[in-house]
Amino acid sequence: MTSLVQDGAVPVDGSARPCADIVTAVSTSLGQLPERNSAKAARLLEAAGDLLIGRGAKGFTVADVAHRAHVGKGTVYLYWPTKEDLLIGLIGRGFLSLIDDLTQRLTEDPDLARPSRYCPLMLQIATSKPLVAALQSHDDDLLGILARHPRSVALHEALGPGAVLNAVLPIWRRNGLARPDWDIGDQAFALHALLSGVAMSLIGPGTQAVTADDPMAVLSKAVTALLGPERGGKVKIRTAATEIIDFLGGCQVAALTLIDPPRSHP
Repeated sequence: MTSLVQDGAVPVDGSARPCADIVTAVSTSLGQLPERNSAKAARLLEAAGDLLIGRGAKGFTVADVAHRAHVGKGTVYLYWPTKEDLLIGLIGRGFLSLIDDLTQRLTEDPDLARPSRYCPLMLQIATSKPLVAALQSHDDDLLGILARHPRSVALHEALGPGAVLNAVLPIWRRNGLARPDWDIGDQAFALHALLSGVAMSLIGPGTQAVTADDPMAVLSKAVTALLGPERGGKVKIRTAATEIIDFLGGCQVAALTLIDPPRSHP
């Protein structure tokens, strides 16, 4: 994970902060987003998201966003100083939504922390978020130059599959949910390659020569074949779930830092 995630998101001693502390800290940060305090900002974001997905970045204009949201063009700039800020904000909020969904599911069912369940869950949620999926597949038609924009790249490097696996794999290993007898760097590379391959078969361009009736079930079995039996009991699984939720809280801080919401709004 990059330095954008606060130090100590996953303590080096393997312990995890209480979930209530994480939720409180992240909720305070999320409260800075303009749409949390302004129906007008929320309306603008909805309009901007619809236009970006419908037309792509090349056909996206601030004037059209304002018209669709029934406000003046200048109102958009009160919340987002540039078109770039608005577009990056949309991508960042896609990652925030992904993190929210993962956190909620893990909170409701800690057993989802097992690798054979977490990997398919993460991929299924990620591919359901159009802008997250577009960034993962380098969709130039949808994102245009945003696909290679430094802030988009930073979002993907901080919150993409590689960063997540680098953080979560040690949690699995120390809780008996992944084999510890393999070099962790090589293990992370292999797991990332597996998830990336399945992801591209779902969201990549063109038709795929190899298909499966249930790709997520195949992925689940492949993860177990790669990482070995999940020997950790219920206590270890719950510990892993708490640590992953802690890590996801740090991911939200990273996303918010990259979105960089204005400090004050009308």
